[in-house]
Amino acid sequence: MTHTSLIDIAEGSAHQPASLAWVGMEGIDLPLRVAGQPMAGRADAGVSLDDPGARGIHMSRLYLALERLAGQDLTPTRLREVLAHFLDSHHGLSQGAFLDLQGDVLLRRPALVSPLAGWKAYPLAVRSRLTHEGVEARLELAIGYSSTCPCSAALARQLIQEGFDRDFAEGQAVDREAVRAWLGSEQGIVATPHSQRSQAHLQLRLDPETETLPVVEVIDRVESALGTALQTAVKRVDEQAFALANGQNLMFCEDAARRLDRVLRDQPGVIGFRLRVVHAESLHAHDAVARSQWNWREAGPI
Repeated sequence: MTHTSLIDIAEGSAHQPASLAWVGMEGIDLPLRVAGQPMAGRADAGVSLDDPGARGIHMSRLYLALERLAGQDLTPTRLREVLAHFLDSHHGLSQGAFLDLQGDVLLRRPALVSPLAGWKAYPLAVRSRLTHEGVEARLELAIGYSSTCPCSAALARQLIQEGFDRDFAEGQAVDREAVRAWLGSEQGIVATPHSQRSQAHLQLRLDPETETLPVVEVIDRVESALGTALQTAVKRVDEQAFALANGQNLMFCEDAARRLDRVLRDQPGVIGFRLRVVHAESLHAHDAVARSQWNWREAGPI
């Protein structure tokens, strides 16, 4: 059986006319490429339905437009092209287009000292909107790190001092080698500070003029500022260097948030940001959290 044309129900009129803020699809599987690496992505795509009398949109047009991103390096220019195509394919129906992309970008990260390296996943989302006011795009990243509690470190040092007073009585001649051996024993280091696996959650509003997604640049700056990025493949020399880094970067969640606030203020390609850091406590069953407000390089509404 052949047909010269097929009926299109979406071309009909709505039974109960009303405009809708967003109509589209969520959870579309899409191969993406970010920071030079392939990424199994998921897309939420939609448009506004501003014509109150229209029955619906043509979702297949949104789906097919996403092919422009498949396997290609994700750039703001490509995002703008896809959003514009969303609107062009729904001329007269829609005035706004929306596209959210999510996935984990895999980056190869070197060990601290040894020549080893390994892969680490960074959860990522790019949320973009096209309205009559123009295009707005946001980059969201989650970056893991280790944090050692300053209070716990101070309490541990106090216990070590008390142990020294107990094992080396006042007035007793102290032999350097004996002290050195004591420091390397379980009796010497009787307490250790607690540390926790922590995360920095970033929302970055991209400059409309930027042509690249600053994914690697932001990750590098954040991990450098914190000093205790989570590691991949390590040898004992790397584990020792990591212990040293933790001891030299004691921080409450407030300290971590302020460090990140400072480095993000002059991040190229970013005109606004807010952040949230979470220290998953090893002492408590709850987490310690610090958040910032939106910080702007230039004034303007969200």
